[in-house]
Amino acid sequence: MKKLKPFILLAVVVLLSACSTVRVSSDYDQSANFNEYKTFAFFKPGIDKAEISDLDKKRILRAIEDNMLAKGFVKSDNPAMLVSIFTTAQQRVDVYNNFGWGWGAWGPWGPFGGGFGNTVSRTTEGTLYIDLIDATKKELVWQGQGTGYLARDVERKQERINEIVGEIMQEYPPKKMASN
Repeated sequence: MKKLKPFILLAVVVLLSACSTVRVSSDYDQSANFNEYKTFAFFKPGIDKAEISDLDKKRILRAIEDNMLAKGFVKSDNPAMLVSIFTTAQQRVDVYNNFGWGWGAWGPWGPFGGGFGNTVSRTTEGTLYIDLIDATKKELVWQGQGTGYLARDVERKQERINEIVGEIMQEYPPKKMASN
């Protein structure tokens, strides 16, 4: 049993880290000069269209604002850049067929045999798009996307949203522009 404990611990760590992974990508307008953007505001018409609860919108916007301020942006009534969001969610259902052998597994062979059963796992995977729009031209100049599993409990929601937004915003400014 002692030899089995490290393997169980490793399996739990791998499972937990797999659940917290955020897959990110970004795209941008190569003709945009990202050095010109120093101020931002939220694009209310776009945010209003996001089909999530108002509480989750507030959580996302708070995380985006924190990231923008940390990057040196200033929130403004006359911004150079507008920030909008879009979300999608998809429920994933995994069914595992189980067949087990061992003592106490009541199956067709009594207490000594095998047992059959199914395990159903449901998770929700969400995708958050963060759009940065040139306020003067009203054109999309950068879009970041993050996909990951969502937290169900309220206490963990803000933490998970901060993680997803933080991962997405690591992609801004575009690497090509960051070296300029």
